[in-house]
Amino acid sequence: MEGEEKAYHRESNTSWCCKLFLLLYIALVASASTFTILRNFNLYYHSSRVSGRPGGIVQNYSDALGLATQFFDAQKSGKLVVNRVGWRGDSGLRDGSEEGLDLSKGMYDAGDLIKFGFPMAFTATVLSWSILEYGEQMKKVKQLGHAHDSLKWITDYLINAHPSPNVLYIQVGDPELDHKCWQRPETMTERRPLVQINTSFPGTEVAAETAAAMASASLVFRKIDSAYSKLLLKHAKQLFVFADTYRGSYSISIPQVQQFYNSSGYGDEQLWAATWLYHATGEVDYLRYVTEQNGPAFANWGSPSWFSWDDKHAATQVLMSRISFFGAKDLSMAENIDIQMYRKTAEVFMCGLIPDSPTATSDRTDNGLIWVEEWNCLQHALSSAFLAVLYSDYMVASQTEMLYCDGKIYNPVESFAISQADYALGKNPMKMSYLVGYGSNYPQQVHHRGSSIPVDADTGCSDGFKWLYSPDPNPNVAVGALVGGPFQNESYMDIRNNSMQGEPSTYNSALIVALLSGLVSTSSVAKHL
Repeated sequence: MEGEEKAYHRESNTSWCCKLFLLLYIALVASASTFTILRNFNLYYHSSRVSGRPGGIVQNYSDALGLATQFFDAQKSGKLVVNRVGWRGDSGLRDGSEEGLDLSKGMYDAGDLIKFGFPMAFTATVLSWSILEYGEQMKKVKQLGHAHDSLKWITDYLINAHPSPNVLYIQVGDPELDHKCWQRPETMTERRPLVQINTSFPGTEVAAETAAAMASASLVFRKIDSAYSKLLLKHAKQLFVFADTYRGSYSISIPQVQQFYNSSGYGDEQLWAATWLYHATGEVDYLRYVTEQNGPAFANWGSPSWFSWDDKHAATQVLMSRISFFGAKDLSMAENIDIQMYRKTAEVFMCGLIPDSPTATSDRTDNGLIWVEEWNCLQHALSSAFLAVLYSDYMVASQTEMLYCDGKIYNPVESFAISQADYALGKNPMKMSYLVGYGSNYPQQVHHRGSSIPVDADTGCSDGFKWLYSPDPNPNVAVGALVGGPFQNESYMDIRNNSMQGEPSTYNSALIVALLSGLVSTSSVAKHL
């Protein structure tokens, strides 16, 4: 996506005494509220499964999921052996060759032809997480194989982009040159320079996010291809050490990235990567890293923020809550306390999502869509909805029936997740599906080079801009593309040059795939990833 920034908030270190006091205070508040809870208990049902979803397949979500997974095929670079998108062909075959590397695979970021490593790694991590939690649901609707294929297309690239322990190639292509051209990837002519991070020019957030992608993907492929899984885990461990040893933001080391994927900080990615490495290895050193060693400095306990390609705090809090819900062996008291801090912060986040909660966020439209900023607004809505359905399923699987929000109690929060999915699929004032190909009314002029130029067009770099400004619908339908979404007043301008609203991205696709996979049927998350 062409431009996005987020603010980064960091709390001061919290002493063990303060944390113990806070937990004791929480316990006292919970005890004092028992009467209120019991008085209202008739609102809730004692059951092993509290769900708004039926036991079978939810057809509209199944249909939407089948479309959403196709957009990854539209974004693939390299030699396309089997591809569901007929208007795509081979491209980027020489990417990386100037450094003796094969970086032909991977995915183009959005409507342009750049491979940005930071959001691409985030795409892989989210896709892995959705497979790990909801792979059985994906399998029911015949999308698991496509998800595996798309994930491996990215991780194959990431492996090749990491040729030595302390070197990671984080970008293929020059955005300035790319944005002076409007052409299909199959016929692009501009130079494709490479950008790397190393010990002299560190990029902790990109290295750590790539470590998270590799570690989570190693879990996905553990039973499918053990050798590949071990290779991914090897790279993940190396990248984590690199990220932690040579701390520094890539936005400072490589200032030119600030215009497109500027980082707000790297502490969240360090925690995110270590959490995934703990789940992938079971090694307590990673858990200790996330808790007593770095949690006080980087976790933002008590201060939730929005989940995005740039900010992993909320996701880490939910993933760490998994340990609280389902338990782990041989945890120290300090580790247990910090895990509870993660869970309490995740609960604060969830309470903020519930519309009638006393602590409900005001960052939403009149019709209930989470709306944080103009650029790519659906990212925050869908990422929040994915975390909500996931947290809801953790509650259900652990028989935790109620969420306590500042004096009120709630059932698991999946109804919020459903509302965000339904809005994106057309239940909104525009009566428009923001998922291309779903329903009868969806964006026709998606901001996407390959989709907007006819396959047989004989145009080059600069003369291709006539297709950007064409008033006609895109000749190639970008099936499954999720556009940026509406303005805060819930309007949408379907004009191809409106990249703020009309540009799709791979990471948005990963988020809607994750959300729909959780909603497509009644979930039963495993207690261990």
